[in-house]
Amino acid sequence: MTQPRWLDETEDRAWRGYRRMFLLLNAQVNRDLARDSGLSEPDYDVLSALSEAKNHRCRLKKLAERMLWSQSRLSHHVTRMQHRGLVTREDCADDARGATIVLTKAGRRAIEAAAPLHVESVRRHFFDHLTREQVEMLGDATHAVVNALTTPNPS
Repeated sequence: MTQPRWLDETEDRAWRGYRRMFLLLNAQVNRDLARDSGLSEPDYDVLSALSEAKNHRCRLKKLAERMLWSQSRLSHHVTRMQHRGLVTREDCADDARGATIVLTKAGRRAIEAAAPLHVESVRRHFFDHLTREQVEMLGDATHAVVNALTTPNPS
């Protein structure tokens, strides 16, 4: 059995700081989102994905993959969003078991109203506390980790 590669003091500080920041930042931004727009983080994720999708529609399977959710979990959430008039669900023409989620006019109005307030919250609680150099370094670091996590390992 190999020895654990323990974190050194600098790595430990960075890791613990990241974890604490992630929890505090997500909690604050999500509180702001709910207060300002009445949307939850998953609501916002679904609506923003649909607003950016071609013809404002997306397969449920693809949307679930994007959100890192199971199709079942997303399907239940979409049902709740349907009851609020934010999205509709259509059968897939090429897959009888599949569903396409479609942004409604009410959903479009909701995301258009929420987005400016949401980005202001992100800016106020995150970017306003960083230098441009820190933002660039963070962008490089996050992309390196995301690339490592999403690139298939050939072993």
